[in-house]
Amino acid sequence: MPEAPLRIALLVYRGNPHSGGQGVYTRELARELVNLGHQVTVFAGQPWPELTAGTAFVPVPSLDLYRQPDPFRVPKPWELHSLVDLLEVAIMMTGAFPEPLTFSLRVHKLLSERRADFDIVHDNQCLGTGIGRLVDDGWPLLETLHHPITVDRRLDLSHAESFKRKLGLRRWYSFLRMQKRVLAKMPRVVTVSESSRRDICAEMGAQPEQMHVVPVGVDLTNFGPLPEIAEVPGRIVCTTSSDMPLKGLVPLLEALAKLRTERPEVELHVIGGPRQGSAIPGHIERLGLQGVVTFRKGITSREITELYASSQVACVPSLYEGFSLPAIEAMACAVPLVATSGGALPEVVGPDGEAGVLVPPGDPEALAAALGRLLDDAADRRRLGEAGRARVLERFTWRRCAEETVEHYRWVLDHHARNRPIAG
Repeated sequence: MPEAPLRIALLVYRGNPHSGGQGVYTRELARELVNLGHQVTVFAGQPWPELTAGTAFVPVPSLDLYRQPDPFRVPKPWELHSLVDLLEVAIMMTGAFPEPLTFSLRVHKLLSERRADFDIVHDNQCLGTGIGRLVDDGWPLLETLHHPITVDRRLDLSHAESFKRKLGLRRWYSFLRMQKRVLAKMPRVVTVSESSRRDICAEMGAQPEQMHVVPVGVDLTNFGPLPEIAEVPGRIVCTTSSDMPLKGLVPLLEALAKLRTERPEVELHVIGGPRQGSAIPGHIERLGLQGVVTFRKGITSREITELYASSQVACVPSLYEGFSLPAIEAMACAVPLVATSGGALPEVVGPDGEAGVLVPPGDPEALAAALGRLLDDAADRRRLGEAGRARVLERFTWRRCAEETVEHYRWVLDHHARNRPIAG
């Protein structure tokens, strides 16, 4: 007898797929869960998610203190309607990041009023105090943790140029103490790679028996080869929703400058854009790359796929990745990939030279050499592109991700039923 479809509350504190992998994960997982026959309601904060037909949406409005073009804004008095609003402003003004805490408190209140509407709650990397309260209240809950944010903190601190900057970063990342406490309450946590699983246990105190790997996927209806689009000689493409040190954009710019000494036609297209006050424009000027680097922010999936098709090589220069959606999107488009060996990238790309080229993280010389070899070798580009797409089709689909996630929902529900206190 087939098991009954589930009613799932899927939580994401920042929903927009253009602001990082959490938004993509929410949209694509929700779509495939609905296709499997389940009911999915996404509870999300700003930036709002872009969801497909059949997925219900409940907005969980914040004060949106980091919106463009006025990040770190101070809201007007009439925007403040609750103690949580006041808390959000107070935390922001001390230099810390309030959204995991304040979203969790808001969504806890919303779900407390809808206990009969859902079978299970699935939290996407918020791990705020309110999420812990849902567990305490008796909700069956599955957690997704893509990678330990402790790695982001460590890399940011290592690149900080002043004591004041280091103090500011330690304050910004202070939410990690809360996330570690809440993580300890979770009966089951899924993550996206064995690398992330090891690092979450080592750095955030998770127990190995809590942690299970469910790789994410790529939307094959949007990402695939477009043979009708001609390659542009020397064009390299890189996707990064952030110019934080973690993403390795500066080493790639340094590699690009080296490449251009022998290949003046080389150009870089970055899917994404630098933040306000970013140091990236200064690096571009220092390296003489004005007019060579183009940032493409807010473009559609179709435009991304067309950009991949026109590029000779894709690059993921990250110092660390818990997985890498840009890597599998490029591979799905049959674009030859150069990536670093940081974090889970070897799991995603496979052994060096089989479906992509791997170089050490943070090494501009190695990046330049690998990119140069591929730019000079059309046959190897074709071989790697075909092998990369085959690897994605075999291993990384959202349908497979959704099916495996449902297995973990069933485990959580069974665990919850077996461990529920007996009344009386």
